[in-house]
Amino acid sequence: MRLLVVTAVPAERDAAARGLHAANQARPTGDANVGLQRPLPGGYSLLRLAMARFGAHGAGRVDLLDAGVGQAAAAAGTATALTAAELAGEPYDLVVSAGIGGGFQPAAPVGSTVVADAIVAADLGAQTAEGFVPVTELGFGTARHLPPARLSRTVADALGAGYGTVLTVSTVTGTAGSAAQLADRHPTALAEAMEGFGVAEAAAGHQVPVLEIRTVSNTVGPRDRAAWRIGDALAALTEAFRALVPVLESEAASDG
Repeated sequence: MRLLVVTAVPAERDAAARGLHAANQARPTGDANVGLQRPLPGGYSLLRLAMARFGAHGAGRVDLLDAGVGQAAAAAGTATALTAAELAGEPYDLVVSAGIGGGFQPAAPVGSTVVADAIVAADLGAQTAEGFVPVTELGFGTARHLPPARLSRTVADALGAGYGTVLTVSTVTGTAGSAAQLADRHPTALAEAMEGFGVAEAAAGHQVPVLEIRTVSNTVGPRDRAAWRIGDALAALTEAFRALVPVLESEAASDG
């Protein structure tokens, strides 16, 4: 199996890599701690890990990319990595959008993990006198991508995670009123972040399945940086990727 993990920033990328090392005895193709840095066009760089037992023939690969903040940066970085892999004759089997985010209370408390059953661009559309209209209803593309149902449900169970909609926003929610509006429009939403839809758009364009995994650093609502628990969320992200590996090993074995 060839897996691409896309995060916004290096701290998220490194947290995921630590989990991969711990669970699957990841053997980096370069330095024992950081893996092999592989440059991509556009100034991007992949962190590459060779994975023991992670495939039908005893090995697989994970590439981790910190593509930048926001769905545009995420889409550009993901598309670059996917295109480079295809041109090299080594296309990815799965893309995972991962990182920390805000959780809707009480369903997704700080420190918890969420796996998306739907990846939704929450603010892609138009404001009208009657309220917000998503881009889909305007007749321009889609605002929703669906991860593989069986795989995403299995991953959620293995991670002990909440399973529901993860919203992609361009502006982090900072008031109780805006949080309530989002929850009203998306009653199954568990978390919000800024990159998942961009990753999913790029993956869909290359016909590669996508998952989104978020660990909760803060509550969706009034902005209170003092209450954020970024360290706890990064630690939870490491644990999430440790628990993810056996699921994907099983998937690789069944495909082989």
